[in-house]
Amino acid sequence: MAGSTRSSCVATALLVVVGLLAMVDRAVAASTRGRTLIDERPRYMISVAAELVGMHPQTLRMYEQKGLVQPQRTAGNTRLYSEADLERLRLIQRLTTELGLNLAGVEAVLGLEEQLQRMQARMERLEREMREAIAAGAQAVPPRPRALRPDPTTRSRKWTSTS
Repeated sequence: MAGSTRSSCVATALLVVVGLLAMVDRAVAASTRGRTLIDERPRYMISVAAELVGMHPQTLRMYEQKGLVQPQRTAGNTRLYSEADLERLRLIQRLTTELGLNLAGVEAVLGLEEQLQRMQARMERLEREMREAIAAGAQAVPPRPRALRPDPTTRSRKWTSTS
């Protein structure tokens, strides 16, 4: 009974994670709608970044300490946040306030999202390579001589058993 309870809990947890990933995808799509590229250049000091996302600067420091966001640093060790960092902070805020996740849950969701993005990039690369290989293969194989081509006017015969 303990094994079935454990597998039931795992199945439930997986369903929750899948649901959360779908919600995250919708939230990311909604927040990036109309924008093709997010600027990766660091430009906002912590006080400005905190104000732009509606958080306290200490919250941003805590998120950095937990590894949820990684702002760039100047030579003088000042934190500089990019637009991508701000989008990530907004996503963290939505996950904690709207979905009620704790920071461990946020970390898990962000990790799964990054894994999903890596897998999508890999799938796109493999699809591109496959299309290129097919195109190269189609060019490399000469057409068959007419005598070896099947005659389109003849129909294939179906055999049936007579037992």
